[in-house]
Amino acid sequence: MKVLKFGGTSVGTVENICNVKNIINDGERKIVVLSAMSGTTNQLVAIAKDIADNESNAAIDKINKLHDTYFIVIDNLITNTVLNKDVKTYVSGIFNLLVECTAKPFSVALENQIVAQGELLSTYMVNSYLNQEGISSALLPALDFMRIDAAKDPDLDYIKAKFKTTFSDTKESEIYITQGFICLDDKGAISNLQRGGSDYTATIIGAAINAEEVQIWTDIDGMHNNDPRYVDNTRPISNLSFDEAAELAYFGAKILHPQTVTPVRNLNIPVRLKNTMNPEAYGTLINDDHSETGVKAMAAKDDITAIKIKSGRMLQAHGFLKKVFEIFEVYETSIDMITTSEVAVSLTIDDDKNLDKIIAELEKFATIEVDKNQSIICLVGHSVVNHSETYKLFQILQDVKIRMISYGGSNNNISLLVDTKNKINTLQKLNDYLFELVTL
Repeated sequence: MKVLKFGGTSVGTVENICNVKNIINDGERKIVVLSAMSGTTNQLVAIAKDIADNESNAAIDKINKLHDTYFIVIDNLITNTVLNKDVKTYVSGIFNLLVECTAKPFSVALENQIVAQGELLSTYMVNSYLNQEGISSALLPALDFMRIDAAKDPDLDYIKAKFKTTFSDTKESEIYITQGFICLDDKGAISNLQRGGSDYTATIIGAAINAEEVQIWTDIDGMHNNDPRYVDNTRPISNLSFDEAAELAYFGAKILHPQTVTPVRNLNIPVRLKNTMNPEAYGTLINDDHSETGVKAMAAKDDITAIKIKSGRMLQAHGFLKKVFEIFEVYETSIDMITTSEVAVSLTIDDDKNLDKIIAELEKFATIEVDKNQSIICLVGHSVVNHSETYKLFQILQDVKIRMISYGGSNNNISLLVDTKNKINTLQKLNDYLFELVTL
């Protein structure tokens, strides 16, 4: 059995939902994971923010507008009178719940409950539409089996056991629809897998059932060799290894949640990236094939803070780096890049909420310099550090000021740190140099 995930854009309009129906209605049994309709999660987050700011009238106004938007979609999608009434009753129940939330004191738990409603809306509508079209379809409630543990990692043993029970208790169908993104936490409260988490849901389910393949359907023809939002002349990559895909996702490739391949890589379950608007395109196949070498793609990660730690007296002393790392561990702040010299250590973080506290601790034994608004540009390919063409990337040094370079920490990844204002220029020039769009 395959697991197919469709993102917010794929279910964002009536036309796109019809495309999804045509893709999945091929006579094969499958599990379909859906995101919320595009724009819905952002609106729900905004509603939660209004509640946090004690702006209940603004929240209710947003709720009413979103309610009207959904009713328009329902009238265009669900033409069967009985089903139309049923879906509107369900949807109205969710929006009544949201209105009730505006009178409650704000909490993270309340926010999680509000944000979860988007996937519940999309799956109910799409399942009803499929039934209207005579397609055998049933709902698998994700909150019956998806759970994270205290460390916010998927509780895979629990998920596997609960999914088996939920699946066996659901009427036999050709297509099983479930929610991406949402889950329960270790206390049983509604939580989620963070933005982009529907991809993660799909591969978690894929691992739980040992799926034949997991397909991630979006609005682009697979993973591109550069970011098409910023760079001209990009092209889709036909094949990536699990390692390459994981590196690109972590360092900013928006098409995948950073943890997407983790559940399936050890089981060697392939992941295929496809375009809902162009289903005939090959897309990108992710598996354990490492036959191609050299730079395949690059991605950029923004909102990076660089910290230089200077301490001539202690830098080479035993335990110095341990002391530095312990500070970041205490404040639960991960480090992306690190380089050292005789007199300083430079590192980067992507979460600066505890930056002031971290600096205060570091300043007890070192001089600290901080550069914000930085971007990490990650170049990925199997054994890229050993490839004969990799030297071409250093041509960039004559054009752009590079703050840091991480080379050799991974055979599959070379990372550059630049000021964010230079990001697009750097991506374009690297694209030209490495993919031979200009002659060096």
